[in-house]
Amino acid sequence: MFLRISTLLAVTLLSACTWVKMTPQGGGVRVALAREDLSACQRRGEIAVAVEDSVAFYKRSRVKVRDELETLARNEAFSLNADTIQPKTEPLDGEQRFVAYACGRAVPASRPAARERSDSAETYPIDQ
Repeated sequence: MFLRISTLLAVTLLSACTWVKMTPQGGGVRVALAREDLSACQRRGEIAVAVEDSVAFYKRSRVKVRDELETLARNEAFSLNADTIQPKTEPLDGEQRFVAYACGRAVPASRPAARERSDSAETYPIDQ
């Protein structure tokens, strides 16, 4: 009985863990929407990332897996001198591909510039 409870507790605790940590460089990489036009940016390459989507018999949360894939891609983009990534594929079995871009200060055509406000916050529309 103790072994079952210990195993259940361990799986529960592991499921709450985030195994991939954002690097300071990855924190500066923007994630573009899949349908966003990045033609004003310079393509820097493709990034393939993978994480475990299950632990033993336990299937990990799709949201956590997706978040970790994105974090890995953002961390890797820095090595390609990219400041923006865009998903090329949907996550499948803990794997996903991204395209890395160098956009600099260019604002993509599909995303309007932020409006200036007195409290210095920037806002962008979620969907157009």
